Formats: sequence, structure tokens, C-alpha cells
Amino acid sequence: MASTKRDYYEVLGVTRSASEDEIRRAFRKLALEHHPDRNSAPEAAERFKEINEAHEVLRDAEKRRAYDRFGHAGVDSPGGMGFDGFGGFGFEDLFDTFFGRGAPGGGRRPRAHRGADLQTEVVVAFEESVFGVTRTLDVSKHETCETCRGSGNEPGSEPVLCQRCGGTGELRRSHQSIFGQFVNVSVCDQCGGEGRVILSPCHTCKGNGHIAVEKQIEVAIPAGIEDGTRMRLTGQGDPPDHRQGGGIPGDLYIWVRVRPHEFFRRSGTDLLLDYPIRMTQAALGEEIEIPTLDGSTHIKIQPGTQSGKVIRVKGEGVPRLRDQRRGDLQVRLIVEVPRTLSSEQKELLQKLDASLQNAEQSEPKSIFDRVRDALGV
Repeated sequence: MASTKRDYYEVLGVTRSASEDEIRRAFRKLALEHHPDRNSAPEAAERFKEINEAHEVLRDAEKRRAYDRFGHAGVDSPGGMGFDGFGGFGFEDLFDTFFGRGAPGGGRRPRAHRGADLQTEVVVAFEESVFGVTRTLDVSKHETCETCRGSGNEPGSEPVLCQRCGGTGELRRSHQSIFGQFVNVSVCDQCGGEGRVILSPCHTCKGNGHIAVEKQIEVAIPAGIEDGTRMRLTGQGDPPDHRQGGGIPGDLYIWVRVRPHEFFRRSGTDLLLDYPIRMTQAALGEEIEIPTLDGSTHIKIQPGTQSGKVIRVKGEGVPRLRDQRRGDLQVRLIVEVPRTLSSEQKELLQKLDASLQNAEQSEPKSIFDRVRDALGV
């Protein structure tokens, strides 16, 4: 049966030659646009799930290679493509399938299983993203049932051998062809590949081996983290299925969202601030006090400063994640023109304007004067 899934590159709107940065940028844009918390459209949740699935495959170099070669079939098997490139089947499994050779003991080789990964989101203030913060998250997850210790059996009982597969967990059907005998191996539909059947399920977990819980997890958000960053807490996902021989827990992925600041913006490790000044301050120069995320500092405005002038304040920016060295604060000065003037202020400005015109006439013409003369302005 053909897959109904859309092409992952089409989902993210990128080409097959897209770089990791292009894939990441496309994902962030689409994830923000279709996140169910921001988009109330009925299809938003499903679209967000599709976008996330595409990103999970294309961001991983090994999964992406498997997808490019085999399409969805290369990553849709449990755990995606295995190391050997055959969807989780090694060479010996492939040999068994075609030539009917069983593994020692009559069943497949046991494999370590891994619990499911979980995802959640945390929203932090702009200042918290700059200086770091510790948050306690409420996470819905599963934990191993303490009553049966994950076995799924009622204490004191044991599972019985599956009569359908004889305890192998597999059903083998052979057929003859011109090339010889072929054996088709499938998972037993009665025991689910376990080889044993639970007759007395645990009264606490109903035979599942795990129970749903609400758990509080403390998370340290590092200083300098950016909006859209994904953090991973190893081993904080769902536990492995002990009925399948155990394994390792999955991971918890945390998407960090940063609320915008009223005045400050961010560019890499630099902070940006637009700061208004009076035209007299711009003309005459002055030392002024400006706000920072730490408190305040002073900068010096040079006489004759033009609107849009940027003054850089060292070390007042955002810490770098790798070494916590801080970037700079870039202050862009915006010269404000008064919208309303008193009679006295108008008179003073008119005198100033007349004085400036006289000064211009006594000086050599600038390039702007020559352009105005040429245009007849």
C-alpha cells in the first residue's frame, strides 16, 4: 500500500539540497505559524505534527540519508533506519527471511528497546533568556508500574507460552519458487512478538507494565538561550517496555519560547535599543543615562550627532552559551522633533533657523547645496 504522507522536503518548503541551517530556519518559521497555541485553525495541530515529523527526519544526517534513498519506508520502521541501513533488520535477519535460517533458540536475536521520547514547551521572559532561570515543569508521562515492576503480570503469576507461535514471537510461512524455498517472517498477532501471553494482568496497570503520571521536573534554562531552541533531557522520557526485555528510557525534549521585550531586541549576542534624544542634545552633545537589562549606564553624545547614530556599549549584551562572554549593547539614537511648540519656543527656533541660514551663506556650498541649485529646489 502506497504511503499517503507528503514529501518531507515539501512539508518544510525546502529543496532536497537544502542545508541544515535552511531546514532549521524553515522549521522554526512553520512551527511558530502552525503551533496550536498560536493557531486556532482545526487543522493546525495535525499540520504542526507533520512539520515536526519532517524536521525530526531531515535534521538527522543518518535519517535524512535513509529517507533520500528509500523514502518514507526508510524511516517509518520502529526507530527509523537501523545502523545497517535495512530498517532495523541486520544482514542475518535478511538471510533468515529469504532462506529460512532461524536464529539460535528458534527466535530472533533479542534487541534493546528504548522508551518513547516526549516533548513539552516552556515560555520564559526576555530577561530570563538572557540571564538564565530555573523552571519546574509539569510533564505528563509514563512510569514503570511498581506493583508488577513493569512485567504486566499480577504479582505471583507468570505469563504462559504463546501457543500460536510456540514462544518464538514470530510466524513463519514458507513457499516454493523457482529459486528455492522462501520464508516470510511476521510478528505473532496473538502475543505481539513477546512469545508469552499474560493470563492474569496486573490490577494496577491492567497489564501494560506502566502507568500514566504527572511529574514535576526541574529544568535549568541556560543564560543566553534563544527563542525556538530545543533542549534535551536524557532519560526523562517514557520508560522502556519491560515486557520486551527492558532497555533505556526515552528523552524529554523542551522547546524554549522567549516573550518579546518592550524595548530591547536581540541580534546574536548583542542587544539592540532605540533611544530617543532631544534635538538640542544631538546638536550640543551631552552625557546621558540609558537603561540596560542590568540597571543603567551612561553614554556620551557628541555634538552634531545625527538621528540613527549607533553607540556601542561593551559587555552589556547577551552571554554566549559556550563561554558566557557577553556581547554588546547597541544604542541607536533617535532625534525627536517636538510635535507641539509654545510661542516662545517657536520664536527661539525661528531665530536659530535664521542664524543657521546666515552661517550657511558664508560657507562654501556643500554637495547638497549644489544639487539643490542644479534642480532648482
